Amino acid sequence: MKQIIVFVFFLTTCIGFSQTKENRQTSLVEINSQKTKNNTVTAVTYQIDQKHYVYSGGDGPFVDAFSMNSKGVLNSVGTYELSHKKGPARGMVADRIQGSDYLFVGNKGGDAVEVFKIEKDGSLQRVFVVKDTAETHLGVVITLKVIHIKKSSYLFVGGLERETPGLSCFKIHADGKLTHVQSMKDTDEIHTDGIIGMYAHQIKGKTFLFTGGFQDNGISSFRVYANGRFKAINSISDNTVDRYLTGTYPVDGVTLGNHHYVVVGHRHHKYYKRATGWIKNTNFVYHGDGVSVFKVTNKGELVPHSVLVNNEQTKLAGQTRIEILKVNNDEAVVAIATRDDESIQLCTLNKDGILIPTGFLETGYPIYYGMASQKIGQDLFFLAGSVDNSVKNLFSYKVNVNEKESKTLETKVLRHVVNLKYIETATTEEIDNAVEGFKALQNKIPEILDFEWGINISKEGHSKGFTHCFFVTFKDEASRDIYLNHKDHLALVAKVGPLLADVLVMDYWTKISLKE
Repeated sequence: MKQIIVFVFFLTTCIGFSQTKENRQTSLVEINSQKTKNNTVTAVTYQIDQKHYVYSGGDGPFVDAFSMNSKGVLNSVGTYELSHKKGPARGMVADRIQGSDYLFVGNKGGDAVEVFKIEKDGSLQRVFVVKDTAETHLGVVITLKVIHIKKSSYLFVGGLERETPGLSCFKIHADGKLTHVQSMKDTDEIHTDGIIGMYAHQIKGKTFLFTGGFQDNGISSFRVYANGRFKAINSISDNTVDRYLTGTYPVDGVTLGNHHYVVVGHRHHKYYKRATGWIKNTNFVYHGDGVSVFKVTNKGELVPHSVLVNNEQTKLAGQTRIEILKVNNDEAVVAIATRDDESIQLCTLNKDGILIPTGFLETGYPIYYGMASQKIGQDLFFLAGSVDNSVKNLFSYKVNVNEKESKTLETKVLRHVVNLKYIETATTEEIDNAVEGFKALQNKIPEILDFEWGINISKEGHSKGFTHCFFVTFKDEASRDIYLNHKDHLALVAKVGPLLADVLVMDYWTKISLKE
C-alpha cells in the first residue's frame, strides 16, 4: 500500500526540472548614478504624463527627488526635509488621488506618516502629517500600501512597533489628508508583527491585502472592503520543508494569465543577535535561504506553490527587496536585492508560478530595501541604492534580455503510475476526504517533479473497477524511494488504506524533450 499517490506542487530549486525549459539570460547594465543626501533604505518610481520620477530616502530626515528620462538617465530635482527633522524615510509609495499626485512617506523615527504633493516637475510640497496614537499602529513605520476600491482610496500602514504591533488603514482624501478607518492589533493567528512588506491583488471584483510579519515568521491575507475596513482570511507560517519565512521581509506580487501570485523573501533572524531582545522568538532554526511563491485563490487564500532555493548559482542571502515588472501576460522579470550577497538576483516568473534564475549583478554594495522599478516603453529599469553610508548614490540599471539559440534536448525521467479501486462501502464523502488528504500533503514531498491525475471515464468496460489514475514524475529512482518512504505519505497510507479494494502500480522510464 505504500504506492498511494499524493497531490503535490512543483518545488523548484535553481537547477530544478522546470528551469531547464528556459533559454534566456538577463543582465543589468548600469546607466548612471546620482548623489543622495544620505544612504538609501527606500525608493519608489512614479510617472506623471510622460515624465518619470524617482524618490529615495535614507538614514536621515530627507527625501531625494530625481527625474529619469526614457534612457534611464537620472538627474537631481531636489532634496526635501521630513517634519521635526525626524527620519529616516521608509516604505514610500506614490499614487494619484482624485486628480492630484501624492508621495506618502513613513517617518520611521517620527512614528508618523507624511504626505507630499508631487508637482508636475517632480518637486515635493508637504501637505499633511499624521502621528501615531493609542488606537493606531504607526510606531516605527516601515511599510505603506495604497489601495483603490471604487471611488475611494486607502493607505495601509505597517511597521515595527514593539509594544502594540498591528495593521492600520486610513482613508485618503482629495487634498492629501488622512482619516483613520480601522486598526487591527496583532494576534497569534495573524502575521502583522513587524510588517516590512505588503502587496494587494484584485480578484473577481474583490480586493485582498497580503502582509509579511518579520517577527511572526509568516505572511497573512486580508479581505479589504469598499469602506476600507478589513478582516483576516488565512496565514502561512515558516517551516523547514518548503518555505523560507523566518524574518519575512520583502513582499511583492503579479497576475499572469488567470493566476495570482505573491512572492515573498526573508532576511533570516540568524543575522541578528538572539539575546538583544530585538528578535521576539529566539528559538528559530536556520534552515537556509530561499524565495517563496504563493498562489492566491479566488477567495484570497494563500497557498504555498513553489520556492527558489539559494545555492552556489544564486544570490539570495539576506534578501531585503523584491521588485516585479510584468513583461507580458505569461511572464515577469523579478529582481531580488540582497544585503549579504551585495547583489541583485534576476529571475523570470512564468505563468506556472515558477521562479527561474536568469542572471545576477554583483553590485559591490549592500542593498537594504532600497530598490525600485520602472517600465518605459518596452524597456525595463531598476533603481537601487546602498545602505552603506560610504556610497550615497542612487544607481540606474537597464535590464537586457538575451535570447540564446535554443536546442531540443532529451532527458530521462521516471514515471510512477498508480490506479486505485475503492471498496464498495466507501462513501463519496470518504473518497473526497481522501483526495483532500492528498492535497494537504502538497507541501511535504519536494522530490516530485510533475503530477497529473484524473477519474476514469472510459466506456470500453475494461477498467476492472479502478476509478482514479495518477501519473507522477521523478528525476530518478532515489527520488521516488524518498517519496514512497516519506513519513507524511506513510501516515496518509495508514489512514486511507482501509478504503481501498485494490491498487495497481507501474513504473517506467521515458524521455521528454526540453529546450536548452
